[in-house]
Amino acid sequence: MAFPATIVILPLGIIFILSGLIVNMIQAIFFLFLRPISKNCYGRVNKLLTESLWLELIWLIDWWAGIKIELHTDSETFQLMGKENALVICNHRSDIDWLIGWVLAQRCGCLGSTVAIMKKEVKYLPVLGWSMWFAEYIFLERSWKKDETSLKSGFEHLEHMPLPFWLALFVEGTRFTQTKLLQAQEFAASKGLPTPRNVLIPRTKGFVTAVNNLRTFVPAIYDCTYAVPKSEASPTLLRIFKGFSCSVKVQIKRQKMVELPETDDGIAQWCKDAFVAKDAMLEIYNTTEMFSDQELQQIHRPKISILVMFCWFCLLGFLLYEFFHWTSLLSSWQGIMLTVVFLVLVIVIMEILIHSSESERSKPKLLPTRDPLKQNLLHP
Repeated sequence: MAFPATIVILPLGIIFILSGLIVNMIQAIFFLFLRPISKNCYGRVNKLLTESLWLELIWLIDWWAGIKIELHTDSETFQLMGKENALVICNHRSDIDWLIGWVLAQRCGCLGSTVAIMKKEVKYLPVLGWSMWFAEYIFLERSWKKDETSLKSGFEHLEHMPLPFWLALFVEGTRFTQTKLLQAQEFAASKGLPTPRNVLIPRTKGFVTAVNNLRTFVPAIYDCTYAVPKSEASPTLLRIFKGFSCSVKVQIKRQKMVELPETDDGIAQWCKDAFVAKDAMLEIYNTTEMFSDQELQQIHRPKISILVMFCWFCLLGFLLYEFFHWTSLLSSWQGIMLTVVFLVLVIVIMEILIHSSESERSKPKLLPTRDPLKQNLLHP
């Protein structure tokens, strides 16, 4: 069922922003006073705080929009998911790939200990970006001299994470669009590489660095392939707020880290080959609608996100009632104007969050003619 965007965004935005600010304040207190004493305890506490906020977005996916997620993987991998450290790579197909990853992580019990390598602009996003910063995501500046240090520092921290984690890396470096696909095809033709049709050419420099630094304490790579049926519109945050449902298919193949090549060139080639295989798989799906030969796993929608939303709704409703009753804010024109300004600010912040996730906001950039192994990890 579809709903007008503003009618939905305003009340949900109030809940998300106010609850997010509360969580961010608590995270800041623990960061300042608990983390210097015990990073282990901070990590465990912050996991619960992070999940209390991110489960609101899981609720949007599961119970508001009712997006159906199919997971295809073998039984052994399914049993290990959430119980081991893993480097997760995936084709960057839609605006909410990261949210689909959060849903899968939540199903496996490691939502609060999931981290990602992202461009630094994200950490400035109100609430969402701040929570990622406290969750110690790794942020990059698109300058390898600076990013190499940030990556190695981030990897060293991950080695001491108290709970199993997933580290997500979109090695294509940008979201898939037709414009970017044409650029990738031109680059592939100029270099004699396989011509992609459904993925972009991976930027392997960051992947090679990750593998070299994670080998000793990350036992596996989860090679994920993501697809949406051609008959359905690709999901976006705006469509989710409007209540539009869709189907998402995900295949996960587990690759043991010890089986990867030892050399940088070998690791880079493995990554390129993985994306050639993804491209072929997606091409078959587009022509035959046969997605994967892996077993379809049953992942049910837990009700914990409903409980979290209900608790936040009751808590914030009580606090707002007491606030307006105590201040008599709505009894004067000045108070009414302040309330209106707050509501407008909520809409503006939510619009920023929604539009920052849109693939078309990521401007295409001409592919350089050098080898992708030597290109930056992230680019617009």
